Amino acid sequence: MVQRTEGSPGSGAHHSRRRKKETFSRWDAADYLKSEADMVAYLEACLEEAPEDAALLAKALGDIARARGMVQLAKDTGLTREGLYKALSKDGNPRLGTVLKVMRALGLKFTAQAA
Repeated sequence: MVQRTEGSPGSGAHHSRRRKKETFSRWDAADYLKSEADMVAYLEACLEEAPEDAALLAKALGDIARARGMVQLAKDTGLTREGLYKALSKDGNPRLGTVLKVMRALGLKFTAQAA
């Protein structure tokens, strides 16, 4: 927002600028994963984008898990909520067994196909 004092430019009037404070929230994929189709499409897109990036897969599963509800996922997998948050973070490195438990609990499955 720009505010001007009375007078015309160049007439010695003082010009002051006042910026409106903008606030931004952090973008979170989990906020946009509303349906099973959204979740499947998101996971497929991540796997297509970087098929050898285990961290991206873990993060995508974490986003889907948060969209579904981490407390219920912990109950369904028998893993702790804290352990799931850690394993399914961008810095996580979950064991294959953990990934398979999470996938099963989320109602998802891997399918093999020729590359």
